[in-house]
Amino acid sequence: MAVLPLPTIPRRITLIFIIFFAFSALAKAERYSVLSYGAKPDGRTDSTKAFAAAWSRACASTKPATIYVPRGRFYLGQVRFQGPCKNHAILLRIDGTLVAPSDYKVIGNAKNWLIFENVNGVTVSGGTLDGQGAALWSCKKSGKGSCPSGATCKGVKVSAAGNSPNTDGIHVQSSTGVTILNSRIGTGDDCVSIGPGTSNLWIENVACGPGHGISIGSLGKESHEAGVQNITVKTTTFTGTQNGLRIKSWGRPSNGFARDILFQHAVMNNVQNPILIDQNYCPGEKNCPGQDSGVKISGVSYQDIHGSSATEVAVKFDCSKKYPCTGDQITRCKAHLQESAS
Repeated sequence: MAVLPLPTIPRRITLIFIIFFAFSALAKAERYSVLSYGAKPDGRTDSTKAFAAAWSRACASTKPATIYVPRGRFYLGQVRFQGPCKNHAILLRIDGTLVAPSDYKVIGNAKNWLIFENVNGVTVSGGTLDGQGAALWSCKKSGKGSCPSGATCKGVKVSAAGNSPNTDGIHVQSSTGVTILNSRIGTGDDCVSIGPGTSNLWIENVACGPGHGISIGSLGKESHEAGVQNITVKTTTFTGTQNGLRIKSWGRPSNGFARDILFQHAVMNNVQNPILIDQNYCPGEKNCPGQDSGVKISGVSYQDIHGSSATEVAVKFDCSKKYPCTGDQITRCKAHLQESAS
């Protein structure tokens, strides 16, 4: 019998096969329902321990694992999803609503509600996160281990009051390979904030509002600080937000940097500062007046940004005097914005 050689598989088809294989693996994953560990979908009973228990079982599994949150409202205090885990394929599937405490003191000094530390290959899918004034999802490095990588957040609705202070929807820091897809975020602060040490971040199809937009920074708070690089933000919509696409750094010396950043296909609806680079950030005018930001910004592209601005200035580059924004640094800025009638 003749054996015919297999045809060369194009790279795109190979990628589709890999994704299909990954989802097939998740379909056969170990399943841990939070109800089995005592969670109550009444919006009042504290289900923190139940979620922690389900996470512990999924993290300890050597097989792909799914943590399932059914319909209903689940009240949670601060939950720390901590690794390292024995597998790199954990899916947190949310069909219900997670409700944060309305009292900041309940979540402690960390000021974050749901924290993922030292984990790889975690996916958060679906559901609603009702922040009630808490900073919502944080993905960052723990001082005890390595940075999270390969985490995915998709199809999530994040909700906090527009006047609630310091309520970042999703905060990413000291992480690589994080993906945020197909989500709606409304907060009193940044919809997504991107901190030092973040690389290879992909944000796509995200609606932001209310809130302060999608922000890289603040950077340069420390004199020695990891940089930010390879950031893609595409197909986003901002409605009634304070900012749209923002990069901000403290106005003081630092060895930090932000480079290779693409902002593409964004719609602005009555946004106060649609495009903003602010390198003179100095809250309270303490420890930075009269100094220049040491953060070097380079390789930033703005493509197909359009819509309406709530102010006369739709594009503002307030750059460092020491490392100014130049034509070599801000590579492309293709924006079509008009001042809104309001």
